[in-house]
Amino acid sequence: MCDKKGVYNFNQTDAKWQRFWLENETFRANDGDASRPKYYVLDMFPYPSGAGLHVGHPEGYTASDIVARYKRMKGFNVLHPIGWDAFGLPAEQYAINTGTSPEITTKKNIDNMRRQIQSLGFSYDWKREINTTDENYYRWTQWIFLKLFNSYFDEKAQKAKPIEQLPIPDGLNKEEKCKFIDAHRLAYESNMPVNWCPALGTVLANEEVIGGISERGGHPVVRRPMRQWMLRITKYAERLIDDLKDVDWPESIRKLQLDWIGKSVGAEVDFAVDGCDEKIKVFTTRPDTLFGATYMVLAPEHELVDKIATEENKEAIAEYRQLAARKSDLDRTDLAKDKSGQATGSYAINPVNGQKIPIWIADYVLISYGTGAIMAVPAHDERDFEFATKFELPIIPVVQPQNAEEIELVEKGELCFAGDGIAINSGEFNGLTTAEFKEQITNWLEGNRLGKKAINYKLRDWLFSRQRYWGEPFPILHTEDGRIVGLSENELPLKLPKVEDYKPSGTGEPPLAKAKNWVNVTLLDGTKAKRETNTMPQWAGSCWYYLRYIDPQNQQQSISPEKEKYWMADSGVDLYIGGAEHAVLHLLYSRFWHKFLYDMDCVSTKEPFKKLVNQGMILGSDGQKMSKSRGNVVNPDKVIADYGADSMRLYEMFMGPLEATKPWNMQGVDGVHRFLQRAWRMVIDEDSGQLCSEICDAESNIETLRLLNQTIKKVGDDIESFGFNTAISAMMIFTNHLLKESVRPKAVIEKFILILSPFAPHTAEELWSKLGKKDTLAYELWPKYDSELIKEDEIELAVQVNGKIKEKIVVAAGASKEEIKQKALASEKVIEAMAGKEPKKVIIIKSRLVNIVI
Repeated sequence: MCDKKGVYNFNQTDAKWQRFWLENETFRANDGDASRPKYYVLDMFPYPSGAGLHVGHPEGYTASDIVARYKRMKGFNVLHPIGWDAFGLPAEQYAINTGTSPEITTKKNIDNMRRQIQSLGFSYDWKREINTTDENYYRWTQWIFLKLFNSYFDEKAQKAKPIEQLPIPDGLNKEEKCKFIDAHRLAYESNMPVNWCPALGTVLANEEVIGGISERGGHPVVRRPMRQWMLRITKYAERLIDDLKDVDWPESIRKLQLDWIGKSVGAEVDFAVDGCDEKIKVFTTRPDTLFGATYMVLAPEHELVDKIATEENKEAIAEYRQLAARKSDLDRTDLAKDKSGQATGSYAINPVNGQKIPIWIADYVLISYGTGAIMAVPAHDERDFEFATKFELPIIPVVQPQNAEEIELVEKGELCFAGDGIAINSGEFNGLTTAEFKEQITNWLEGNRLGKKAINYKLRDWLFSRQRYWGEPFPILHTEDGRIVGLSENELPLKLPKVEDYKPSGTGEPPLAKAKNWVNVTLLDGTKAKRETNTMPQWAGSCWYYLRYIDPQNQQQSISPEKEKYWMADSGVDLYIGGAEHAVLHLLYSRFWHKFLYDMDCVSTKEPFKKLVNQGMILGSDGQKMSKSRGNVVNPDKVIADYGADSMRLYEMFMGPLEATKPWNMQGVDGVHRFLQRAWRMVIDEDSGQLCSEICDAESNIETLRLLNQTIKKVGDDIESFGFNTAISAMMIFTNHLLKESVRPKAVIEKFILILSPFAPHTAEELWSKLGKKDTLAYELWPKYDSELIKEDEIELAVQVNGKIKEKIVVAAGASKEEIKQKALASEKVIEAMAGKEPKKVIIIKSRLVNIVI
C-alpha cells in the first residue's frame, strides 16, 4: 500500500464530486433565462436493459457531456437531460419467462443504469428525469394520440386540422358520416398483412424479421392480416422531404431518410380485367414502356386475387400464398433470390394496344408498395426479365439503346435494358425520346381516362399497434354498435392494468384482453363498450420525449408554450447525439409527430433536431460487436473501479474520431490513465499532498505562454468540431511540456485545468479545489487565447526526396515558398540524396513538408 498523501485517488475523487453535483443540483437548467443564450444538448433515449451498460453505450453520452460542460463555460444556459425509454418487448419477455412483473424489472434496470451513468459524472439535470412507463408521462403520449385520432389532413393547406373542420359530403346518414370521418382520421384502424410471431405473441416491424425468423429469439414469423392501428405519416411525406434542407445532419442520414420515403414521379394506369368489371391500377415510373407490358403481377395478398383466380388455379394459388406469408418483405424483394410465382388463369387488357396479357401473383411484388400490382415489362426491368425468362413469357423491347451491340441483344430478348433511349414497337410514339414519350403517353392516358400523372412513395402508413402487454394503452373504446370512440382528455391517463399472465394467447388476442374488468366498460348513456387491447409500440414514448424534458412536471399541459419557445427556439434541439442505427425510423417518426404538433400549435418549430451527430460503434477487443454470446462485453463498472471515471471518459474519446468504429483496448485505458496521473503530478506533490513547489505566481516564459494559447484554441476548436481525440492529444503535449518546466505559473495551471474539465471533470474539480478555489468550476468562463501569441516564430518542415524523408529544416513562420525551396535544396543531406540530379519538381506544403521529385 502506498503511504504517499498526494497520490491520485480517483475512487475518492469521483465519489466526492458526484455527490457534490447531485446535492447542489449543479447542472440544473434555468427555464427562460434571458441573460444567457440557451443551448439544448440531447442524447438518444436509452433503453434500460437488464444487462446494463457496456463500454460502447457511454460513447455518445461522453461526447454530449463534453459539449454541455464546454457550452456552460462559454456562457450558455445549457439543458442536458436524461430519461428512460422503458416500455417494450424485452421486459415483457422477461416477465413471461420468470413471472416477474415488467414494472418491477424495469424499475430495477433503471436504478442500475442510473447508477452506472451517474458513476461517469455526466452533467445531467436529474430533476428533469423522465420514464415512459410513468403514468404522468404516458398520459401525454395518450393525449397526443387522441389529437391524431381527432384530426384529419387538409390536402390543400398541407397540414393537419381538427376533425370537426372536416368537410362532410351532403346526403350522408349518421352511420355513413361516422365511416367518412373515421376514413379521414390521422389515426385509424385497418386490417392489413403484418409480420406475426406466434412465439412472441406480437407483430414485428420488417426490420425485426431476418430470413423469416424474429431477430429477438429466432422464432418463426408469418404474414397474416390483422386489425391494426395506423398513423397517416404518408400525408407528411412531402414535408418530411422538403424540410430536410433546414437541418444540419450528416448527408448519409439525410439520404437514408429520402430513400426510405422514396418519392417517385410517374403515372397511375388502369388495366381492365378481361371478362369482368374489375380494374387493376398500377403505378409506374416508366409509362413510356407500356407497349412492352406482356404480363401483370399482383402481390399474393392483393384483394383481387380471390375474385379473378380461375377454379383450376385456386389450390395452387392458396399454396403459394402460404409460402409467401412466411417471408419478410426484405426476403421477398432480394434481387438475388430466385423468382417464383403462380398464374391466376385470368387476363388483363393492355390499355395502349388492347392486347390480352396474363395475370400472375408473385412475392417480389409487395402489397405495401404502390398499388400492390405491377405491369411487367421484361425487356426493361431486371426483375421482370428474370421472371419472364424463367416462366417463358413474352419479352418485347420498346426502348432502343444508343449502343449498337446492346440494340441487337435487346431485340433478341437476351438483354434487359433499363436506361433511357428511343421508343420502338410503340405505335404512333415510335422515335420519341424517353422523356418526350413519358410526357405524351401520360397526357394520352389522361385524355382517354385510362390513367393520370401521379406521385408515389415507398413510405407506408405507420403500423402503430402491438399485441403485447408492456406498452401504452390506447385511449380508445369500441362500442357494441360498432363505433370507435376516443376517451375525453380528462379521463387520462388510462392506466395500464395489472395482470397475472403476460403470455401471448397465440391467436393474436393481446394479453390485455385477459383483464376483463378493465376491458369491459359501460358509457354514461348505458352503451356497452370494450377498451382497445392492443398497446402502442415502443416508438410512441420516444417520439416526443425531448419536449417533455423541457417541462417534465407539468400536470396541466404536455409542455408549457413559454418553455417550449425558449428551449426550442431557432430550429429545435441544438445538438442531438446518437447511433446511426436510428437514422430512419426513430428520426422519421419523431419528425412526423413534431410536424403534427406544429400543425396543432403545440410547438413553435417545424423540425425537432437542428444538428445531428452520430457516434460510431465500439467493438470488443476481438474486433467483433460486443455481445454476451461472444464473451467480449466490457462492463464499465470494472473499468471505473480500476481506473476511475475520467480515465474511461478520456479513453472513449481518445480512441479515434467520434463517428468511427473502434475496437476496445484496455492498454489504451491505461495510457490515458497515465496522462491523468501526469496532469495530477503537474499540480500536486505526491509525497505531501500539497501544491508542487514549482507552482508560483511568476510570469510565464514565451514558449509556455505560446503553447498554452495554442492548446486553448485547439481544444476549443476541436470540441466545436467534435474532434475530441485530437483535443486530448493537444492537452497531453502541453502536460508533457509543463512537467519539464522548473517554474509553473499558477495562472497557466488554472487555465489548463479549465480546458481539461469537460473531459475529466472529477480530476479537474479536485485540482481546482486544491488551488484554493471555493466553488465548482462548472460555470467558470472558458479561457480566452491571444491570437498573436499562437503564431509560431519558426516552423519545422520535413524534407522528402522521392517520398522518403531525408532532412528536417527550420524556417521562419512567414517564409515564402521560394525561401523554403532554397533552404531545402541547400541541405547537405538533401544534396547527398539527390546524387547530382536536378529536381523535376519541388512540392511545398506549408507548415508540413517539402517533397523533391528527381
